[in-house]
Amino acid sequence: MTDKKIWLVIEKNTYGENNHNYSISKTANTIEQATKFKMHLDALNDRENRTYFIASDIDTIMERVISLHNKKVEDEKPLILKDEVKDTSSEMPF
Repeated sequence: MTDKKIWLVIEKNTYGENNHNYSISKTANTIEQATKFKMHLDALNDRENRTYFIASDIDTIMERVISLHNKKVEDEKPLILKDEVKDTSSEMPF
């Protein structure tokens, strides 16, 4: 069984400064086909908040999403709710 590489054209929508939504717009069997799809989608794009990029596998997508998440966390302090973090080690779970 051979591993067949699938190329994904990912659509990224940005809402506000730090809110992003990703979806798969097209799949392709070759990088040439994926590039062609991306070029046509870019040409038809009428929104400033929508961009496209090509990914070759789930690791590429996850690496990009994780890096964007880490950048967001670096820029902001994480939200910690005091009630959810209180020490419950001496309490019984029931």
